[in-house]
Amino acid sequence: MLLEVSEQLAALNLRLARCDQQIATHARSSDVAKHAGELLGIGPVTSSALAATVPDAKVFRNGRQFGAWLGLTPRQHSSGGKTRLGHISLRGNVYLRTLLVQGARSTLQSALRADPHAREPPATMDQATP
Repeated sequence: MLLEVSEQLAALNLRLARCDQQIATHARSSDVAKHAGELLGIGPVTSSALAATVPDAKVFRNGRQFGAWLGLTPRQHSSGGKTRLGHISLRGNVYLRTLLVQGARSTLQSALRADPHAREPPATMDQATP
């Protein structure tokens, strides 16, 4: 039985590798996915999901509108000119929002792990060459 399960697991890993290859191929062939893949924390899976969900990013005027479309804005309970913001609504595309949040967390963690002394300090006026 264990050999049979091991064979099934190996076959499943091969299927997953083929799916990953197809996603990577789509991410390289789509212009939208290529542009999204240039951002930190955005890999082939996230860029192809973004290209499939939002083919034209020009429908959003700014990043705040895109965040609101994803469901990353607080609910408003306002009246009489007094603004009351509630919890984040979390409406929108759950899968895409999850991928983007995980990419942002990954980028933040790698930035926090980076050695701050390894970066070269900006040149001052006396160090700059004319």
